[in-house]
Amino acid sequence: MSLDTTLRAYATVSGPTATFTTPEGHIEPLAATPTDDIRQMIVRRAVDEARRTGQPVELVTTGDRGEHRLRIDADGTLVTAAASAPDPAAVAAHIESPSQQGREVNTEAPGREPLRNHRAPEPPSRPSFIDTSSAVEPKSEGWRSFFARLGFGPSPAELRRRDDEREVSQQWAGCRTIAIANGKGGVGKTMTTAMLAAVFGRYGGGNVLAWDNNDTRGTLGWRTEAGRYDTTIKDLLPAASDLLATGAGVSDIARYVHHQPVDRYDVLRSNPELLAVHQRILTAEFDLLMHVAARYYRVVIFDSGNDESAERWLRMVDSSNQLVLPTLATPESAESAALLLDALRERDERSRELADNAVVVVTEAEPNPRGANRIAEGFSGHVRAVEHIPFDPALKSGALRLDNLRTPTRDAWIRVAAAAARGL
Repeated sequence: MSLDTTLRAYATVSGPTATFTTPEGHIEPLAATPTDDIRQMIVRRAVDEARRTGQPVELVTTGDRGEHRLRIDADGTLVTAAASAPDPAAVAAHIESPSQQGREVNTEAPGREPLRNHRAPEPPSRPSFIDTSSAVEPKSEGWRSFFARLGFGPSPAELRRRDDEREVSQQWAGCRTIAIANGKGGVGKTMTTAMLAAVFGRYGGGNVLAWDNNDTRGTLGWRTEAGRYDTTIKDLLPAASDLLATGAGVSDIARYVHHQPVDRYDVLRSNPELLAVHQRILTAEFDLLMHVAARYYRVVIFDSGNDESAERWLRMVDSSNQLVLPTLATPESAESAALLLDALRERDERSRELADNAVVVVTEAEPNPRGANRIAEGFSGHVRAVEHIPFDPALKSGALRLDNLRTPTRDAWIRVAAAAARGL
């Protein structure tokens, strides 16, 4: 008879907390964080034990979702182990004995014939063969997929992410517009425009336009991919009438925009090489361009300039359904965003509604979560939503692509887009 020498670690889960027991018997408390599910933390802790001991470890997890077993090799590879059989006594306790099946319990006094119910049982309701669900649940990936195979349900964070993805994937009757604005330069307007366009494009199926509505050296074209044609908003303007003609085709707009093949949105560029005086857009011209955009796109996201007195800036505000204010985790950029909100509330009733329902995005230009949280708290209660983007080197410079981001950063941008979508 051989002895079982398998190393085992044990975890007992209770809501967002757990008790982890190492193979040597040491007991450690674990608690979930806002970004980590408790079961992910348990598995990572067991992986650490396998690597520390240099031997495979069997992880036995028990809790409100039953018992699950997982083997972890010494190199950290995860292998699903067979689940333990259910306790025969527990099963027997829930199975009705043959003598009790199909009849009522006699509650009459001894010696009396029990009353019988002669009514025919109600037929069970017929289930429909038609699936009326409004959406297909997205497949989990990475760690989420692994936990699903083990029988663990989605975490609260995963459920929220799915809700956010459903929000940004919806379609509206008519074009919807989002203005990205802050009177201070260098606070992340272009970055926010590109990231929101990417989220709406990827999850909503395309037909999204990122519009560089900037007189003064807009840089949206610098941080996105160039298309087949070297065209800008100044080339689109004289072609607007033809694009609005009855015989215009849906692909005709491609000559004037720059398609982002992976993130599935288009960019309408300004020309950063020209002085502002050479590329001003007046109110009537903006309205004509907006007619074109509304014909070819379902969502338009404006990357605005810093001149809040420009006609195209004011017309952008008047034409937008949702306002998003980016700010860095610094007092100066946050104060600029707050002053813009104050000014819009004084401008007119519609601008006041935009300000009250605005979404503020606080981005860490450098790792500074405490500073970002402090700025976010300052806006809380003054706008409809405040979201925090953690530091990510992929946002600092170069091409802006959703797939280049770390997972927490990508999830944060999905939250921002969902918050904006709820205002459309």
